Amino acid sequence: MCDLRSKAPRMHAMAGDGLELLSLVEEFVVGQQDSKAEDIATGVTTGQFTILKLVEGLGSVLTSCEPRTRGRGVQLLSSVIQQCYANLQEQEVQVLTKFYENRLKDHYIITPHVLQGLKSLTMSPALPSGLAVSILGSLFQDIHVQSLMQAERFCVYSILLNLMGSCEGELKGLGANFVFGFIQAMDGEKDPRNLLLSFQIAQNIINRKYELGTFTEELFEVTSCYFPIDFNPPPNDPHGITQKDLVLSLRAVLSGTPQFAEFLLPLLIEKLDSDIQSAKLDALQTLTACVASYGHKELKEFLPSLWSSIRREVFQTASEKVESAGLSALHGLTACLSRSVLTCDSEDSLETFLNLIVKDCQHHLCEPDLKLVWPSAKLLQAAASSSFRASCKISRVVVPLLLEQYNHHVQSTQRRTLLEVLQKFIHSAKRSPVEEGGESSLAEYRQSLCSVVFCALSDSSSALQTSGLRTLMAIGNHPGLLFGTDIELAVDHLSKFILEDVDNETSLVAMEASGSLACLHTTAFCSRMVPALKEKILSDCLGGSGETPPAKSQQALFLRIVRALAAISTHPNLVRETVPILLQVLSASHTGNVQIRQEDVISVCQNLQCIVELAQGSEESACYFHETVIPYVLGLSLQAAFHKERTLSPLREEKVLSALVPVFSAASGCSQHMLAAQTASQILMLFLVGDATFLPENNVPQNVNLLKSHSDNSAQTQLVCLLMGCVCSLPINAELPMLDQLLTELEELSCTCLHPFTYTSAAKCFAGLVNKYPSGQKLDQLLENTLTRIDTILTSTEPSSSSNQKQAFTFLLWLTKALLLRYHPLSAPLTDKLLCLLVDPSLGTLAADGFALLMNDPPDVLNKACHADVRMMYRQRFFTETAPKLVQGFNSSPKEMKSSYLKALSHILNCLPKQVLISELPALLPLLLEGVSCPDSEVQLSTLSCLHPLLLDIPQVLTLHLETLITKLLGLTSSAAMKIRIMSLRCLHALTQLPLHVILPFRSRTLRALAVPLDDKKRLVRKEAVLARGEWFLLGGPGK
Repeated sequence: MCDLRSKAPRMHAMAGDGLELLSLVEEFVVGQQDSKAEDIATGVTTGQFTILKLVEGLGSVLTSCEPRTRGRGVQLLSSVIQQCYANLQEQEVQVLTKFYENRLKDHYIITPHVLQGLKSLTMSPALPSGLAVSILGSLFQDIHVQSLMQAERFCVYSILLNLMGSCEGELKGLGANFVFGFIQAMDGEKDPRNLLLSFQIAQNIINRKYELGTFTEELFEVTSCYFPIDFNPPPNDPHGITQKDLVLSLRAVLSGTPQFAEFLLPLLIEKLDSDIQSAKLDALQTLTACVASYGHKELKEFLPSLWSSIRREVFQTASEKVESAGLSALHGLTACLSRSVLTCDSEDSLETFLNLIVKDCQHHLCEPDLKLVWPSAKLLQAAASSSFRASCKISRVVVPLLLEQYNHHVQSTQRRTLLEVLQKFIHSAKRSPVEEGGESSLAEYRQSLCSVVFCALSDSSSALQTSGLRTLMAIGNHPGLLFGTDIELAVDHLSKFILEDVDNETSLVAMEASGSLACLHTTAFCSRMVPALKEKILSDCLGGSGETPPAKSQQALFLRIVRALAAISTHPNLVRETVPILLQVLSASHTGNVQIRQEDVISVCQNLQCIVELAQGSEESACYFHETVIPYVLGLSLQAAFHKERTLSPLREEKVLSALVPVFSAASGCSQHMLAAQTASQILMLFLVGDATFLPENNVPQNVNLLKSHSDNSAQTQLVCLLMGCVCSLPINAELPMLDQLLTELEELSCTCLHPFTYTSAAKCFAGLVNKYPSGQKLDQLLENTLTRIDTILTSTEPSSSSNQKQAFTFLLWLTKALLLRYHPLSAPLTDKLLCLLVDPSLGTLAADGFALLMNDPPDVLNKACHADVRMMYRQRFFTETAPKLVQGFNSSPKEMKSSYLKALSHILNCLPKQVLISELPALLPLLLEGVSCPDSEVQLSTLSCLHPLLLDIPQVLTLHLETLITKLLGLTSSAAMKIRIMSLRCLHALTQLPLHVILPFRSRTLRALAVPLDDKKRLVRKEAVLARGEWFLLGGPGK
C-alpha cells in the first residue's frame, strides 16, 4: 500500500504530461497552430516529453486515411526534430529513420516534411552506422528528385552533404552506385541555390576520391552542361548568389580530376571558337585551373588545338581580359608540361609544344614595325616564365634573334621596340625558377646584353635612351647578369643622365634605375656615383660667390642631384655617404657663403624626409639619424634662431621649418621606438631647460627656454614646430619626461604668443599630445583648466583679451580635432562652441574654414602615420551629430551670416563617402542649392565639388529641383573664377545622364547658354564647355 501511495503522484504527473502532449498535438494538427511545435520541442529539450512519446501521441494522426492529416502529423514531428536533433539517442534516431523511410512511399503531400525530418536526423551525432546507406537507398529508389519543388530538392542535396561529412566510409562502400544515384538526382537541376550544393557534392566526390567507376563521363556531362555559366541574379536577390559563385564552384568540379580531361579539353576548345567573349574568358580561366592537376598524358593529344586557340585569342582579341587569360593559360600549360617526368621511350611534350610556339612567333620578332611583334613577344614570355627548361629553350632562340635584329636595324624606333621586347624577356627569365646550382638561362648572353644596352644609352634618341635605362634596370636586378666593370660602366651612365640636361622622362627613369640598382651594387654607387654628384653640387651649384643668383640650368641640376641622392639611399652604407652631402648644403645655405633659393632648401628637406622613410626598416640607419642627423639639423636651426647675423638664413623661414617637420616626424615614427623616445626626451629637455649637450655644436645660450614668448624672439619660439614633429609622432605608449610642464608651456605659448606660425605650431603640439594622453581624472582636469582659459579669452570684452582671440580660437580648433579623433566626450560641446562662433563677426569665417580641418587629416600631426588615436568612421559620426545643427543654424541665422553655415557644411560634405551623402541628400539639397548661389566664391566652389559626384549617380531627389539647379549652374558658367566655371560645366555635363524625358525640356535653353563658354579666354574652360555642350546636343539622338 505504501509503494502504491508513493507512486501515485508520479503516475498522476506522467498522466498529466501525456494529456498535455496530446492537447498540444491536437492544437497543432486540428487547430492549425504552428507555434505549438515550439512548445513541444521545449518540452522534449527539458525532458518533459520524449520523441517516442510524441510518435505514440501522433498515432491516430499518422495512420489517418486523410493525406493532409498525415502530412500535418509528419510536419509536427519534423519541426520538433529540427530543434532537438542534437539531443536524440541512437535508438530514437534509428526508429525515426525507419519511420521516415517508410513515409517516403506515402502521398506526395507528405514528402516535403519527410525530407525535412531526414535532413535533421542526418545532422544528429547519434546517427547509427549503416543507416546512411539505408537512407540513400530510400532516397534514390522512392523519389524522383527533379519532380520535387526547389525547397525539397535543396533538402535532398543537404542530406547528401550531411552524410558525406559524417558517414564518408559507408558512402564509399557503395562504390560507383552512390555517384550514379547523385547523377540521377542532379540531372536537370536549374535553380542556382541547388546548383551550388550540387557542385559542392560533385567537388567532394572528386576531391575525396569516391569511386567513379563507369560513370566518369556521366558525372562530367551532368555538370559540364552548365558551362559556361550564364546567370544574372535578379535585383535585390535575398539569397546573394552571384554569377562568380557559380562559376568558381563549377570550375572547381571540372578542374578537379584528370579523368575529365578527355571530355573537358574538347569542350574548352569548342568554347574558345565561339564568338561570346565571356565564354572565351571562362574557358581560358578553366583551362588554367585544370592544368594545375593535369599531366602531359592528358594534354598531349590536344596541345596543337589548344595552342592554335590561345594564339588566335592573343593575336586577334580586342579584350584585354581575354588576352591576359590566354597568356595565363599558356603559362599554365607550359608549366604543366615542364613538371612531366619523362621515361626513356616517351616523347618530350614540352619540347614539342615549345617548338610550336617558337615556330609561330619568332618570325614576327623580325618585324618590329608591325603590330604582331608584341602579341608574339607576350606569348613567348608567358611560356618562358613558366619553368627553367622553357626559359632556356626559348632564350636560346629568341635572345640571339633580338640581338641580331637590334644590330641589323638602324632606326631608333625599331631599336626601341626590340629593346623593350628584350626587357620583357629578361623579366620573364627572372620569374622562371633557376635549378639549384645552375645559372640563369640568360647567362651566356650576358656580355651581348650589356653591349646592346650601353649602345642604346649612348644613342642620341632620348626615347631609346629611356628604353635602354629600363633594360639596364632589368639586367641589374637579374642575378648574374651585371658584375665587374659592367657595373661601374652602368653607374657612370646613370650618373651622366642625372648630371646632364637630358629629357625629363629620361632623367626620371635614370633616378628610378639608380634607386633600384643601388641596394644591389652598393660599393659601385658609393665609389662612383656619390663622389660625382658631390663634386658637381659643391663646385657648380654651391661654388658661386653668393652674390649672383644661380642660372636656371644650375637650379635644375641642383634639384636633380638632390633627388638622385635620395633615390640611391637604399642601404645604410649609402645613407652615410649621401646624407652628409645634403647636410653640407643646409649648412652652406645657413652660413650664407652661397646663394641658394628657399625652394632649393625646401627640396633638400623633402629629400631628407624621403631618405628617412626609405631607411625605416634599418636599425643602423635609424641610429645614424637619431645620433647624428637630427642633432645636426636641430643645431643649425638653433644657430639661425639665436645669432642675429644669420637673419638671412633660410632656416629662419617658416616654409623651411615646415619642410623640416616631416624629417623629425619620420625619424620619431620609425620602428626603433627606444631610439625615438630617447631623442624626443633630449629635444624636450632642450626646449624646457635649455640642455643642449647632445647637440654637435653646443653654442646655444645656457638655461634658455625656447617656449617663453617675447616680443623679439619669434625666431626661437617658432622652433616649437620641430618639437611637435618629434614628440607628436611617438607611439601612444611612449613616455615623455616633464610632460605636464610641457603642456603648461604649450598652453601659455598658444594663448599669448603673437606670432601666428608659433602659436599655431604650439596648439598643434598640445593637440597631438592630448590625443594620446591616457584617459582619467588627470586628463579631465587638464582639459577643464585649458577650456576655462579659452572661454575666458573668447568671451572677454577687454581689449587685452580681444587681441588674443584669434590665438584662443586656433587653440580651440586643434583641441577639438584631437578630442574628436579619439571620441572623447568633450568633443561634442567643443563642436557646439565652434558652431556658435559661426555668427561671430570677427571669427565666423575662420570658424567655417575650421570645419575643413576637423574633417581632413593634417599632414604633420594627428594622423595615423604619427600614431595618433584615430577611431573608425569618426567623420560619419561627426556629420551625423553636426549636420542637423548646421541646418538649424542656417535657417535661424540672419542673411549675412548664412554663408558661414554653408561653408562649414560644404567642408564636411566634401570629406564624406558618396554613399553617406546620397542617403542624406533629401534633407541637405536645399542648402546645397543655396551654396551654389552664395556670393562667397569659396562656398560656391566647395558646393559644386560636392554636387558633382552626386550628379554622376543622379539620385531621384535631384530631379525634383532640376529647374532651379540648371538655372544656377548656367549662371555660374560666366563666373569670374575659372575653377567655378569649370566645375559648373562638369555638373551640367553630368546632368545629361538623367532620363531623357526629364532632361529633354531643358535642352534648347542649355545649348544656347553653353555657346558662351565655348569662347572663354581659358583653354580648360573651353574644353569642358565642348564636352558638356556635345552631350547636351546629342540628347534625343540615336543611341542616347
